[in-house]
Amino acid sequence: MENRKEAILKKCNAMSKNTLMETLEIEFIDFTENSLTARMPVTPKVHQPDGVLHGGASVALAESVGSAGAYIFLDSENLMIRGLEISANHIKSVKDGFVEAVATLIHKGRTTQLWQIKILNSNKELVSLIKLMTITIPAKKS
Repeated sequence: MENRKEAILKKCNAMSKNTLMETLEIEFIDFTENSLTARMPVTPKVHQPDGVLHGGASVALAESVGSAGAYIFLDSENLMIRGLEISANHIKSVKDGFVEAVATLIHKGRTTQLWQIKILNSNKELVSLIKLMTITIPAKKS
């Protein structure tokens, strides 16, 4: 499992190059049989004007880790993953440090998947609770 875990995390971090995930400094840090975890630094780059983590940055983190999870847990060679719907509840503010997003697969259907993403602060307190519905579509063959 450890070699597989390392390979999956390496693959996720590699696919982040030259994307929003790289801009936001999102790093994939853990993987289990039903979840994927990423972290993001909370700096002025992701603040709203009053100096706390912007909800949009939290949603971008959540969609990134949920979509990456769908990519890992599904047949990514023949399917493409797209976000279908996302909803977020922001519970607590964060000014600095890191937040972690833990995406857990709730429903794995043939074409749709439901993910729950918990964003936690460095004290493991809930910052945001996000629901993401993803859809699989056939990959275009070149």
